[in-house]
Amino acid sequence: MSNVISLRAFKALKDTDNEELAYQARILSMSKVELLEEMVRFQEERKTLGSLTPALMLRGRHLFRALEECADSQELKILSRSYRRHLEYEIAAAREGKTS
Repeated sequence: MSNVISLRAFKALKDTDNEELAYQARILSMSKVELLEEMVRFQEERKTLGSLTPALMLRGRHLFRALEECADSQELKILSRSYRRHLEYEIAAAREGKTS
């Protein structure tokens, strides 16, 4: 086992963490209408990319958690929770795949 750390990999990981924190802060400052608009942008980006990227999964997790917490209707709460759980499953599977 090697204790060598790739500086490039470390910087990429740190940049990803910073981007995730910035996105989370932005999400927390949004109104419900802005969150719904962000959900539409999220779905359009996912459709354009054709799949969920790791960065998109992490952003979606924050977005759908915020939507779930501010939902007025039971339907939006259920939809948001379901999608967030799906993303958490995908994130866990991706992490497991990287460590295997």
